[in-house]
This record gives sequence, C-alpha cells and structure tokens, in this order.
Amino acid sequence: MNVIRLLPSTTADRIAAGEVVERPAAAVKELVENALDAGARHVAVTLEGGGLARILVEDDGAGMTAKDLAMAVERHATSKLPDEATLFAIATLGFRGEALPSIAAVSRLSVTTRTPGGDAFRLEVEAGRKGEVMPASGAPGTRIDVRDLFFATPARRKFMKTPPTEAAHAVEAVRRLALAWPEVAFRVEVEGREVLNLAASDRVGRVAALLGPEFARACVPVHGLWNDLALDGVAALPTHTRATGAEQHLVVNRRPVRDPLLRAALRVAYRDLIANGRHPVAALFLEVPPEAVDVNVHPMKTELRFRDGGAVRGALISALRRSLAVGAGTAPVASSDMPEPALATAAEPHPTLPPGFAETPANNGFLVPAPRPGAWQPGLRLPAPLPAWRPAETGLPTPPVAHDDDAPLGRPVAQLMDTYIVAEAPDGAMVLVDQHAAHERLMHEQLRAQFLDGAVRTQPLLLPAVVDMPALDAARLAEAAPTLARLGLEIEGFGGGALLVRAMPALLGNPDPAPLLRDLAAELAEWEEATALDRKLDAAIARMACHGSIRAGRRLKPEEMSALLRQMESTPRAATCSHGRPTFLRFGKPEFEKLFGRR
Repeated sequence: MNVIRLLPSTTADRIAAGEVVERPAAAVKELVENALDAGARHVAVTLEGGGLARILVEDDGAGMTAKDLAMAVERHATSKLPDEATLFAIATLGFRGEALPSIAAVSRLSVTTRTPGGDAFRLEVEAGRKGEVMPASGAPGTRIDVRDLFFATPARRKFMKTPPTEAAHAVEAVRRLALAWPEVAFRVEVEGREVLNLAASDRVGRVAALLGPEFARACVPVHGLWNDLALDGVAALPTHTRATGAEQHLVVNRRPVRDPLLRAALRVAYRDLIANGRHPVAALFLEVPPEAVDVNVHPMKTELRFRDGGAVRGALISALRRSLAVGAGTAPVASSDMPEPALATAAEPHPTLPPGFAETPANNGFLVPAPRPGAWQPGLRLPAPLPAWRPAETGLPTPPVAHDDDAPLGRPVAQLMDTYIVAEAPDGAMVLVDQHAAHERLMHEQLRAQFLDGAVRTQPLLLPAVVDMPALDAARLAEAAPTLARLGLEIEGFGGGALLVRAMPALLGNPDPAPLLRDLAAELAEWEEATALDRKLDAAIARMACHGSIRAGRRLKPEEMSALLRQMESTPRAATCSHGRPTFLRFGKPEFEKLFGRR
C-alpha cells in the first residue's frame, strides 16, 4: 500500500488552479472582478492567442503597496474578509483569495501596481515560484500580465479549444460583468483588434449597448420589491426569443450568475408563451441582503444558494408574468424615455424599505422602485380587466366599445383562406392574424381566470357521451377526474376502456369530447412524471382552449373579425398562442420596401 504523504506546494497549487481557472475566460473573469472590487472606473483587457498566449488586464483602481503585493500571490490571502463574520455576508465579487495564486501556479505572471500618490512596484511569478518585489514605474492602479497560460500543466492546455473560441468565451465573461457594472468603462482587444468599447453609462444605456436595438424595441420593464428582494430589469416579449439561453443575463448583488433556480423561474414565467425549444431574452438585476444568499457553493461563483429559494423563485415568476401581461399589438415602452409610474402616485418611502423605493398601495401593495436617474422606471399600465365574455352563436365574445381605426391591430379588411384575418393598422401597416391561434389564447386566458376564481362554469350534457379509448389512457384520465372536474370537465369510468362524459366547460361550447379526451390523455402521459400539479393543469387548460377555439377554415363576418382583434388587444399574453406560436404578424413600410427591393 502506498504511503500517505503531503503533496508539494507547487503540485497542490496546480491542482487547485484547475478548479478556479478552467480556461482563459475564467482567468479574465477573476482578474476583472478584482479590478472592480478595487474600485476601478476603467478596465482594459487584451487577449492574444485566445488568452493562452497572453492576458493583460489594466485598471485604475486602488492599487497595492509593496507589502500587499507580496501577499497577493499567496494562497488564501485576501483583503475582502476583514473578519470571520463577513464570510456569511459576502458583499464583494472575489473573496476566496485564490485567483492570483491559482493563475500564477500555471502561467508566467507579472503584476505592476501603484497606489494613488504612492510608488509603483512589480512582482513576477513563474509556475508558482515567486520573485522579489521590485520598484517599477506605472500609472495608479494595477496591471496584470499573464503569459503562457497552462504552460506548467500541458495536459490541461491540450483540452483548450481554438484561440477564437477561447477568446469569445473571455469576451462574453467581460460582457456579463459590464452589464452588472454600467458605471465602469470597459475595453477589450483581441489579437490587436478592438472588439468591445463601452463608455461609463447607466443601466439603461448599458443594456441597450450590449443587447442591441432589436431587443430594446421588444422589451418591457420588470420591477418588484419584497421584504428581502428588489428586482429591476427588462424582459423581451414572447415574440422575441433565441435558440439558446445565452442571452439570459441574471445579476444578483452585482454578480453575474448562471443560477439554475433563477433560470428555471425565467423558464416557468414564459412556459405557455413561447414555443418548445425557444428561450426568452432578459436582463434582470436582483438585490438581496448579503446574508440571505450563499455565493460560496461553486468554485466559479456562478451558482448561488438562497436562504429562501422558493420565495425568490415565486417573486421572479410573479414579476415577469405581470410585465408580460400586455395585449396583442401593445408596443413596449422605450427604455430611455419611460413615463412616470402609472400604477399609482408615489407614496412616502416605507419605513422598512431600502432607500430609493416607494410603495404603491393602489396596486395591492405591489412595490416598485421609485424613479431615479439611469434606472428602469415602470411605464406599462396593467391591462384592464377582461370584459365579460358573452359567447354568441359564433363563439366569439361581444366586442368592447372601440374604434377600429384607432386600435393597435387596426380595422379588419379581409379574410384569407378562411384562416387569416387581414387588418390595416392606424399607421398603415398590414396585420395578419391567425384566427385559430388568436382565439385559442383568448379561450386559454378566460379558462385560466375562471379556474383561479374557482368558478369554471360547466355545461351538463343533455345525454352523457361515451368515449372509447385505450384502456391505459382511460385509466389515466379516470385517475385525473378530480383534477379535471376543477376545470369543468366531469368524467367517470364506464368499464374497460370507456369513459362517460357528463359535463363540459361551458366556455368551450359544444365540441366533440372524444378528440379532447384523447389529447388530454396524451398531455397527462407526457407530464406523468412531473410532480408539479400546476404544470399539468396548465397543459390541460391549453388543450381545452385549443379544442374550444374557432378553427382554421371558418368564415367570419366583419363584426366577428373586429371582435377578435379588439379582444386580442385587451387580453394578456395575446401575442402568442398557448403553444408559443405567434398569433399575428405585422408588416410595416420598411418590410414592404425590403421585399420589393426598395431598400
């Protein structure tokens, strides 16, 4: 048996470095975080060979004295934990004291630093072997030059991707930090070419600069304030999605994170708004007391553990759904010129609230940040309550009083293929509406509203219907009968694979129950392993709405088309159907000019 022995310090350092510095992007992230903790207002990053050949990070922060410089490359040496109690209330980005020694253990590191009004000093470290602190020349701040990353661990270097790929990861790490620190200017050069240059700005300007004008045109503000959580930011409408979750920017206490709990909350908020396989785009900033979150659960500090994770998840979902509850055709508020809060007049600051927040009692106690320069201000009015639905013979609601010419979706002018409504918007744009998808969303929201009120109206069948289906599906539906009864669908087993249908939701009219039951059985089978009841209920509501909506191929009268458009404008989330597909498309003058080659 081998004898247990202590590893040499250089070997231990290189092993530890593998946890902290997995690729050049990780080194860049750690060094930039140190610069931000040092109070830098300008940060410049230079990359060569994807960061493997060279990483240069320069800042104008506080700098270090000669004594501090000598300690900075020692493992577990940090200035960010003044006492043991601070460990349970982390308020800085880097606190482990591992960044510089880990990087120095696997590279050739040079640090030049100078405090304001003090002398400059330089220290070099090669593969963990530290040199002497020497006098140097330099501007106030710190300049860290990392060369030949992983030269001391060639096995790790073999697993790196191509230089452009590694550089892209490093630039993305800086982008995420820049989003969280808008008051700091950032500049990044890759192989001598400037790829990022961000002047100091406010949050509004930084989000617009990093996420682009297309996102700015499709986003709505998201706000909320609870006892131990303040939420601020923007989220894209369901019509603006991406193939991956790369553009989901989540910042907690100014720390960019990829936390599973927060990403799951974002996914749930958009669950029945976007198509499967698509991902929402958002930039959300959360502030919680440092003692309410543990940032020390992951070496890269990209995952967190909240003291009350359920409350954080619920708050995020609630705020997102509130912001996304806008009718079809409602234009998002421009980020740079949002109006004053329209939910209520700002009250005197609540005595228990953080500075800068005000309570809005008129909105059921929901709290929104008080307006402050450079911050998001709530500018969207919550949609008015849905008008009472009075299903006529056509199955469409009676339209509220409105003028077609002034409405966002305009006036209907024709119906194509008995499926698509053609309308002219007030600005002359052409609007195409999928009548089935649009009515499906209206039915979905009405069924959901009735369910949440505990009063889904049922319509007993004059003669109960018998539906034959596979025995397994029939058993699955019979088991779910109590849940389906809450949705207005009353069924019971009728022997073998048969089910007896006694009542249907009144809102659905009089559809054939057989296709509905078959689809519900498929939905329940898909979510059989799911433990969340609300997920199954959402799927059932969506399926019922699909079967109760007007079908493609149905000829509509002009007043029926107008009723559908007006109801879409007043119904939350009506821009997409229950499956996440768009309910309408808008073609303005620029789109037509592009189609005809005029631009």
